[in-house]
Amino acid sequence: MRTHEIHLTARPQGAPTTADFALVTSELPELREGQVLVRNTWMSVDPYMRGRMDDAPSYIPPFRLGAAMDGSAVGEVVASRSADVPVGATVAHFRGWREHAIVDAAAATVVDTALAPAEAYLGALGTTGLTAYAALTQVAPVRQGDVVFVSAAAGAVGSIAGQLARKLGASRVIGSAGGPAKAERLVADFGYDAAIDYRAGSVAKQLAEAAGEGVDVYVDNVGGDHLEAAIGALRPFGRIAMVGAISTYDAVGPTPGPTNLFRLAAANGTLRGMLINDYLHLFPEWIGRAAGWLADGSLHTELTVAEGLEKAPGAFLSMMRGANVGKMLVKL
Repeated sequence: MRTHEIHLTARPQGAPTTADFALVTSELPELREGQVLVRNTWMSVDPYMRGRMDDAPSYIPPFRLGAAMDGSAVGEVVASRSADVPVGATVAHFRGWREHAIVDAAAATVVDTALAPAEAYLGALGTTGLTAYAALTQVAPVRQGDVVFVSAAAGAVGSIAGQLARKLGASRVIGSAGGPAKAERLVADFGYDAAIDYRAGSVAKQLAEAAGEGVDVYVDNVGGDHLEAAIGALRPFGRIAMVGAISTYDAVGPTPGPTNLFRLAAANGTLRGMLINDYLHLFPEWIGRAAGWLADGSLHTELTVAEGLEKAPGAFLSMMRGANVGKMLVKL
């Protein structure tokens, strides 16, 4: 059986381009015992994938040149040699960037499409939503009355984190996004009390205006000037969850750290990194809460969708430039 997949063809120097990817026709091998064949219907593109394009040691292996890329996807099982995962089941797995995937049954999670649409398991009910939940309950837990600041607040994690902070008891939630349209949507659609347009001027100055008495919790998806501004605004015993640093991912050399890092000591503050792999045990708890919020409409989510596997590289590049609102997905 022939299918199509996306290969990485070159290691990007700085920002990737579409020339670094190729759409390739491949032939699927026969299924082995304990495997299933999945026709992918949705796949995710995510900021962490930029790091995997570099040949450098990290918490996850780099993509191999000339081979199919991978990442989160959902799809329908069209053939099975496993009693545990039948034909017709909808499964989430980690072999995206291709039309069809052969997956070990142990690595395929059957999802309940009666609870939520299949694509939700790549967004709010996937590691995207879980990241926001772990950040605000485990890494930098929100307490009643806290002021919370979220960067990349119109993105996949940020758009959920702002709403979740409110549900966890925050008294004021502030988000940053790029451009006036996105900033307006933070307040209108995602429940933020105030929005910072980081393209309009100093993040530190705008944050001081939006949170005159400082912030208690910061969810950092950006790094750079956002992290420095948050440290400068941190209240005593404030907490920062370092989720990502998208402002640095395309850098060709070392990037400067915050110039005010020692202020954490003066504030008795904490800056704690997180990898979602260490919080997967929270999935049942998160889905149990989030599914109800999705059903009653109190958790608002949005998707930015590109159609067709050939559009996946462009979707990834657009997401890295901040062109998405909510989760960026590719529909296959």
